[in-house]
Amino acid sequence: MSTGRPAGLRDFYENPAVPVASGDARSSRQARLLAAALRGTTGALVLDVGCGDGTAAATAAPHLAGHRLVGVDWSQDALRRARTRVDHVVRGEFEQGGLPLADGCADAVLFSEVIEHLVDPDGALDELRRVLRPGGHLMLSTPNLAAWYNRGLLLAGVQPVFSEVSLRGIHGRPGSEVVGHLRLCTARALRSLLTASGFTDVRISGAPFHGVPRGLRLLDRAACAVPSAASILLAHARRR
Repeated sequence: MSTGRPAGLRDFYENPAVPVASGDARSSRQARLLAAALRGTTGALVLDVGCGDGTAAATAAPHLAGHRLVGVDWSQDALRRARTRVDHVVRGEFEQGGLPLADGCADAVLFSEVIEHLVDPDGALDELRRVLRPGGHLMLSTPNLAAWYNRGLLLAGVQPVFSEVSLRGIHGRPGSEVVGHLRLCTARALRSLLTASGFTDVRISGAPFHGVPRGLRLLDRAACAVPSAASILLAHARRR
């Protein structure tokens, strides 16, 4: 994951201890949505931008049989691990022209649990739009600031899940891992951001969060029926 990061962030994401994979439930849902969108076509070029260690791409691959899946990431450590799971990987930055790919070359982009890590999400979306063909599909996922439990936590004066105030430790919120989240969206904000960035036909659905305590997982899955309250936001949009 990348976007011309300051040195401190670069060091953070090259640390092998920093998580670079997300839950299989979200990856499977996203891949099924993309497979449905590509139905009737073969040989599509699908970019997994911010592929991390390749876990999500490996989960998606069976759903995308007949298409070419390429992993893209900034982190050399993540790419080293991704090569064991993805047939094709390339290193790329997110600033303008930073992806080593031609304009309009891709039929679809998977952008999973990346935008919340970025200093410049606008520049990243501009770059994704550049490499997508007109009408190409963007499948984006990101944690939901307004997840059902975060609404209660905020009312109680507790720092919301997914949000962070430090790269060195957890302060004031549930959880134990620092994962480098810089920005969080609600469903409404995400829809507005994608529309302003040149995407259309924005549809948002929900996915569960693998870190929800076991006793609350049924409730978390049920919340997916109301995307604005789900743990994870899944956005499907098309390039204008």
